[in-house]
Amino acid sequence: MPRSSPLSAWKSLREGNERFVNDTSIHPSQGIADRAKLVDEQHPTAVLFGCGDSRVAAEIIFDQGLGDMFVVRTAGHVLDDSVLGSIEYAVEVLDVPLIVVLGHDSCGAVKATLDALDENAVPDGFIRSVIERVAPSILMGRNEGLSTVDELEGRHVVETGSLIMQRSRIIADKVDHGACAIVGVTYALSDGRMRLQGTVGEVE
Repeated sequence: MPRSSPLSAWKSLREGNERFVNDTSIHPSQGIADRAKLVDEQHPTAVLFGCGDSRVAAEIIFDQGLGDMFVVRTAGHVLDDSVLGSIEYAVEVLDVPLIVVLGHDSCGAVKATLDALDENAVPDGFIRSVIERVAPSILMGRNEGLSTVDELEGRHVVETGSLIMQRSRIIADKVDHGACAIVGVTYALSDGRMRLQGTVGEVE
């Protein structure tokens, strides 16, 4: 099947979110025939790396269907080796042309990181590792004059995209050659609209 481009993949997601916001979702590729087509292969047009928050369901808010998105989610969309490997697999093996880093307002991971930094309220267990990975973005944002949870989440989205480029030679090469792009967006829980925070590569 013809390969999608970063531009067309991004256009599809923007249009899908607009439908979702306006309550005109078409719920594509969700029928019996669609399932049958995907038994032997997949050709997603976007990698969605987002926060695991239950209120931010990727395929729903972008009005996408089965096989359209390769979704990887962690609390606070924090990166580790398995996440990078998953994204690399989508880009290198499945030839996906677009990576979307998806955050949202009122992010619990950002709030918890602020509590840890300001009140020394560091959680126990592996939650601590989430805080440690979010903290650099928060500190950078504060140095730039940002202060609110939502402002800092926007900064964290942008920094996550930068980290993907820094840590993955596979992805960086694809972006440098125009075969892939990265967009960072935040999702508003109240109105369902996604807002662009930053881009790496050509999508417009």
